[in-house]
Amino acid sequence: RVSSVLNRDGKQFGKQHMFDGSEETCWNSDQGTCQWVALEFPSTVKVSQLHVQFQGGFSSRLCTLEAGCRAGEELVKISQLYPEDTNAMQISFAVEETVLDKLRITFESSTDFFGRVVVYHLGVLGEKL
Repeated sequence: RVSSVLNRDGKQFGKQHMFDGSEETCWNSDQGTCQWVALEFPSTVKVSQLHVQFQGGFSSRLCTLEAGCRAGEELVKISQLYPEDTNAMQISFAVEETVLDKLRITFESSTDFFGRVVVYHLGVLGEKL
């Protein structure tokens, strides 16, 4: 799930584009502060690294990671990341290894004046448990 999609055009700017491997497509949020991406895994995983590729000028200055393990459980903040405002793939975000089945990435503040965030690639690395 994502917080929003630009002009509600899921076909062109939807969440699926963060994971399709194409350099031509992306998730583009609508305007507003605190955009987010929520991931639910089919089984419990241990996450160790986060890869993200923004569009320069539409990146996040601060990302908060929250994790949860059971249905109905409140998400718990596990990490804060400080991405660069660049087009390059950023793979240096080591996450303290955390066991979870839900992960929420909140883009606290955007480099875009209107609060939009554009993500070309999102990768969560770790292992199934």
